[in-house]
Amino acid sequence: MTVAEPIVMTIVEWDAYTGRLEAVEFVEVRARVGGYIQAIPFDEGQVVEKGDLLFVIDPRPFTAELNRAEAAANQARSQSVEAQAKLKEAEAIKLQSDAQLELAQTRVHRARRLAQNNATSQEEVDQREAEFLQAQADVEASKAGISSAEAAIETAEAAFRSAEAGIETAQLNLEYTRIHAPVDGRISRKFVTKGNLVSGGTATSTLLTTITSVDPIYCVFDANEQEVLKYTRLDLAGKRASSRKEKNPVYLRIVDEEGFPHAGHMDFVDNQIDSDTASMRARAVFSNEDKVLVPGMFARIRIPGSAAYEAILIPDSAVGTDQSSQFVYIVENGSIVPRSVELGPIVHGLRVVRDGLDAGDQLVIEGMILARPGMEVQTQPGEIEVVEDGLPNKAEPWPPEKWISPEPDQLPEPLSFRLQQKRAETEQGGEIQ
Repeated sequence: MTVAEPIVMTIVEWDAYTGRLEAVEFVEVRARVGGYIQAIPFDEGQVVEKGDLLFVIDPRPFTAELNRAEAAANQARSQSVEAQAKLKEAEAIKLQSDAQLELAQTRVHRARRLAQNNATSQEEVDQREAEFLQAQADVEASKAGISSAEAAIETAEAAFRSAEAGIETAQLNLEYTRIHAPVDGRISRKFVTKGNLVSGGTATSTLLTTITSVDPIYCVFDANEQEVLKYTRLDLAGKRASSRKEKNPVYLRIVDEEGFPHAGHMDFVDNQIDSDTASMRARAVFSNEDKVLVPGMFARIRIPGSAAYEAILIPDSAVGTDQSSQFVYIVENGSIVPRSVELGPIVHGLRVVRDGLDAGDQLVIEGMILARPGMEVQTQPGEIEVVEDGLPNKAEPWPPEKWISPEPDQLPEPLSFRLQQKRAETEQGGEIQ
């Protein structure tokens, strides 16, 4: 019999899953305004960068609408200026009316004193009284003129703000006639060609093309309830951190690759078990600088299913099976002795033995089919070959400086703020030029 001592080495049990690659970002490019396609300056199927011009919709109707809105704003601005001038005129008239009222009041008081001394006629008193009443009426009229001018200013300012909103809307619509790539990625074919009329601004707007991001890329897979519970128990025991807390390593290969050349880490674990499939969705993320990984591909992945530990490894061919258990043969004092064993997964091409075998045992690795319990045998030394599978024997979570994460979304600067900046740049002496 050929015998050898089991291999003892530090390993990690890597759980196997089949996943599907998905783009980090997938965008359906749709028109936000309707019109005729004027130009399509991109090559189908190529990688585009965020901001690249993809489609041009005929801008002439929107330019005309912007001009109309700007004209309305100019008209409202002129009305505001005119109302302010009327306000100044009304204020001047009020000052004049106040002066006339004061003069009329002085005259009527003088006329009344003279009348008491029989130094003037009643007709003169009546005339001064009438002048005083007329002056009071003129003051009230001037106040009404001021109120009217102030109302006209408010109306003009409201019209100007409405016109500004119209300019902003028209400017937005004009910008929407030039459709740019919202993300970096590989673009699909053009679903419409130059000269076609497209609709925009609704949920059913015309689909123009699609873009899928390339680097990084996701791999999505499902773990069943038993596996989820195993990872939870390992986390509670402090043996393997949950992928919700740490970026546990993940290794991937596609159909034509040997080993697992793509290294990534866990990125997401769902918050509940799917009642239809009794599984939980999880996701890993990988760099894809060479663009070999394509969304939609199937991939084989490995994630750590245990902490690193000292394991006993034997060839799978050295394991026998009967109706109730699995066993191996060892040689003790020149005789064959069967041992029941508890087995684990395959690691480095060898079977993990969880229980039933010791490191120094003389394991029968060849000629097992001829062996019988108690048989006296002669042995010759053999060798158990370790086949490296490309997976490490440790599984440390990725440190933050190595995380593969898409860039966070940046809020775009509102158009209204840009318009205010533009107007501020054109203001001189407090007046909009």
